[in-house]
Amino acid sequence: MKRLPPLPALHTFWVTAQCCNFTRAAEQLHITQGAVSRQIAGLESHLGYALFQRQARGLSLTEEGREWSLRVQQVFGLIGEAVEHIGSRRATLQLKASTCVMRWLLPRLMQWQRERPDVPVELTTTVAYTVDFRREQFDAAVIYAPIAEQSAEARHLFDEQLTPVCAPALLDGLHTPADLQRQVLLHPTRDERDWALWLTAANTRVNNLSQGHHFETLDLAMTVASQGSGVAIGDSALIGEDLKAGRLATPFELRVPTGMGYFLVYPPGTQPSAGLEALMNWLVDQAAQPL
Repeated sequence: MKRLPPLPALHTFWVTAQCCNFTRAAEQLHITQGAVSRQIAGLESHLGYALFQRQARGLSLTEEGREWSLRVQQVFGLIGEAVEHIGSRRATLQLKASTCVMRWLLPRLMQWQRERPDVPVELTTTVAYTVDFRREQFDAAVIYAPIAEQSAEARHLFDEQLTPVCAPALLDGLHTPADLQRQVLLHPTRDERDWALWLTAANTRVNNLSQGHHFETLDLAMTVASQGSGVAIGDSALIGEDLKAGRLATPFELRVPTGMGYFLVYPPGTQPSAGLEALMNWLVDQAAQPL
């Protein structure tokens, strides 16, 4: 089989065939007119026949040149379609999220993959609340941050609102906030600020605040609470699935905002891909649905 002509020369021929002018082809290809002329001459030498007729008023395609023009146009059209189709089909979105939002996020990502298998998502979890796109190669992240400090580009999911949560079996002993005095209090962090904030809003004082158990993550505190080992302070926006499944219950109606929230962010100065834009819009819609 005869050796195939070089692809760059075929591309130069294709562009030149559309305008039949070396100068305009050079402008479109961002190379010199001489480089265009040499590539065409080299291609003709390789094939063994002329592709253009050089005339005083310009160029015209030979019979062989016209046939090559049609075939090369088809080839580059197929290559373009392949780049468009395969690239959009196989691109996996890289998403980062804190473990504290997993109870809400993970079931929804599983639903997304069932509905949109053409836009796969790879999730990386971390105990960190933020993302540094300068050092971390993610398409987007779900962050936990102050509401007042978010940029206009951040997509708001929901605000943090604290409320006590427990296993349904403990509800009979929790009629008023004062009843928390007789319960083991579970703290989602090493400090006690979340419980202190809620108790202040409830105008309630207890002397067992420091006698409970402290955990490294909200998710772990929720898991222990669901086992009936105490009452945790949790974010009402994150426990919808646990409430529906009967794993957790909320003994009191009071929800206390903290000034913090959850946001979808992507690298600044970039334009989200169609798949990422669809995912972010879908998650925002999910967050807007009532618990």
